[in-house]
Amino acid sequence: MIELEGVPELIDPVMVAAFEGWNDAGDAASTAVAHLEREWKGEVFAALDAEDYYDFQVNRPTVFMDGGVRKITWPTTRLSVVRVGGEKPRDLVLVRGIEPSMRWRSFCNEILGFAHELGVELVVVLGALLGDTPHTRPVPISGTTSDPDLARRMDLEETKYEGPTGIVGILQEACTHAGVPAVSLWAAVPHYVSQPPNPKATLALLNRLEDLIDVRIPLGELPEDARAWQLGVDQLAAEDSEVAEYVQTLEEARDTAELPEASGEAIAREFERYLRRRDGASGPPGGHATADGSESTPYRRDAPGGRSRPPRTPKPETDPGPDTGTGADSGTGADSGTGTGPGTDSGPGTDTGPGTDTGPGTDTGPGTDTGPNGGKGSDGEESSED
Repeated sequence: MIELEGVPELIDPVMVAAFEGWNDAGDAASTAVAHLEREWKGEVFAALDAEDYYDFQVNRPTVFMDGGVRKITWPTTRLSVVRVGGEKPRDLVLVRGIEPSMRWRSFCNEILGFAHELGVELVVVLGALLGDTPHTRPVPISGTTSDPDLARRMDLEETKYEGPTGIVGILQEACTHAGVPAVSLWAAVPHYVSQPPNPKATLALLNRLEDLIDVRIPLGELPEDARAWQLGVDQLAAEDSEVAEYVQTLEEARDTAELPEASGEAIAREFERYLRRRDGASGPPGGHATADGSESTPYRRDAPGGRSRPPRTPKPETDPGPDTGTGADSGTGADSGTGTGPGTDSGPGTDTGPGTDTGPGTDTGPGTDTGPNGGKGSDGEESSED
């Protein structure tokens, strides 16, 4: 039996958990829970015994000075509780720690023991993975669950993932088997800029969490941090033509695949969030999960200046098509059509440059080359890990 001293009876409690490590690309998920703790001044009421779950050669303890006394902080998982005020107050149980090194089933059972004693009604586990997504577009967030009824009720995907998993997937399945409703929210982090922090991905996770549990989350400086992060990555990508070209390819693939999202439900969600906020205003380094379940190493850091830069990513392969580019026009005669390739222009009049002829006499400028290397490529569909 877990003894909880000093924890009052909670109101409609929801448990929100995140773990550093393989499930936390860009530290986006763990930073989201840390933000909730900081904004709502969470009080830690329990910590799991580090000896039971962690290899201290993998996750080393740290030493610090406190008033001239040396103390040690052990890697572990801590639980805190926060009260969310408003017209419909509710409590959040926040779980933040490091993915355990061992005894995952016992670890999940201990977390579930706290959930049972506190009367938790829903468990939401946050994660972040590396994906083929451009940093210039909204961060894709996928919500998954193993419960078909919960998927329909909360507009989530019923997970079909198969492959390597981390503590996020294990905890979600443990909740399902214990009869506790559980959801995973995953943010896709650009694989070419995976080093922490990633405030844009953290902000996207919090926005989706806000919609899911119907609470207004104070964002503080996160929106400004997200804008500054994107500008910084823009500048780094602009310094490398190959990376800039690759980002453009990802943008085109994303825009084509998600064109319907430019209207309908996506706009409705954003408008509802805007109204909710307006009304409220008046009132560690290592590999990370990828979309296919494999492990990816972090973003490269150039040694000389210490400045981070995207790795040189090979250009995606494209299927060269026929070259319909514009050649130089050089002839005279009657011109009655549009020229899209090399050839002889025989119409009277003035020819002002290579390109597309728009009628008798006048050629108005350069045309578009849609030949080899003019297409776009994609590494495949993004999928999320449960």
